[in-house]
Amino acid sequence: MSPIPHLDEYRDPNYGRGLLAAIGRVASRPWRIMEVCGGQTHAIVKNGIDQALPAGISMIHGPGCPVCVTPVATIDRALALAGRPDVILASFGDMLRVPGSSSDLLAVRAAGGAVRAVYSPLEAVALARDNPGRQVVFFAIGFETTAPANAMAVLTAAREGLANFSLLVSQVMVPPVLRALLASGEVQLDGLLAAGHVCTVTGFAAYEPLAQEFQVPIVVAGLEPNDILDGLLRLVTMLEAGETGVANAYPRSVRRHGNPHAWRAVEQVFQPIDQTWRGLGLIPQSGLGLRPEYQAFDAAQRFGLQGITAPESSSCRAGKVLQGVIRPDECPAFGDPCTPEQPLGATMVSSEGACAAYYLYRRSQP
Repeated sequence: MSPIPHLDEYRDPNYGRGLLAAIGRVASRPWRIMEVCGGQTHAIVKNGIDQALPAGISMIHGPGCPVCVTPVATIDRALALAGRPDVILASFGDMLRVPGSSSDLLAVRAAGGAVRAVYSPLEAVALARDNPGRQVVFFAIGFETTAPANAMAVLTAAREGLANFSLLVSQVMVPPVLRALLASGEVQLDGLLAAGHVCTVTGFAAYEPLAQEFQVPIVVAGLEPNDILDGLLRLVTMLEAGETGVANAYPRSVRRHGNPHAWRAVEQVFQPIDQTWRGLGLIPQSGLGLRPEYQAFDAAQRFGLQGITAPESSSCRAGKVLQGVIRPDECPAFGDPCTPEQPLGATMVSSEGACAAYYLYRRSQP
């Protein structure tokens, strides 16, 4: 089989072993490092990176799964919409099995609800265009990575006058949740790996005040195994030298100010708001809500869903997993009764969830 251009080199095991050896030569003491990307978490666990690192270097899995941090109440709002005969609810596929208070979207679809899995919010706009007699709601979740496409969906619907299109919004931002974690002191961190795909959109300038305020090094890294190892080598080198600040180990995709064209669309449609995170609570100015001029596209207001609230599951410790306080296999429910087929929380069912990574690739970690 011929190599895949610009991909195989980032998975080359020989190069990866060289990076591991270099980390071993540099590291002289224990370090606790958090990755803040669900894709990185899966790559780390799947490829055994955390087990191959020198003794004393611990990987802490952070709140890097946007599906996982979507509040139960927001899931329940989606369930209420999906059960309406006048609504088509469009969503990314990995949201369909995330449990709400009593059900999930897949069960509502099985019972006859009009739930459509789509790959892009613009597909939901097309559904609204093709179904003028139905209300089409797109379940707009995600970190800053998905925000530009969601903004473009609103701008497109506004330009075309699609009054039957709206968003159920649960957009969150990474820097505010990192500030909350670092300020809480509940988990001790020496350094952070930042999500390269998020920084592709936003850039990494927003992380520089965090590094200065909390005196920690932050390294932007990609999603492939060798991207992560390269980021870890740079991070450990900074830690050993007592350096703080932000370094970019993903220059093929990330610039300091990201993609300004994409972010201008986000700022045109959205504004920062206080946001509740599943398992983490209310974090000030950590979300994105529709600006007043685009409130007509807010499904929560259009359908009067603001009154729907829901408590967190008492048997699921996903919040502690998302904070990095415990590993997934330290939750008493991990593996029994909580599995991807019967998840108690979003971290077990999402394709970016830490619990799903541990279940899929190994049951426990020494």
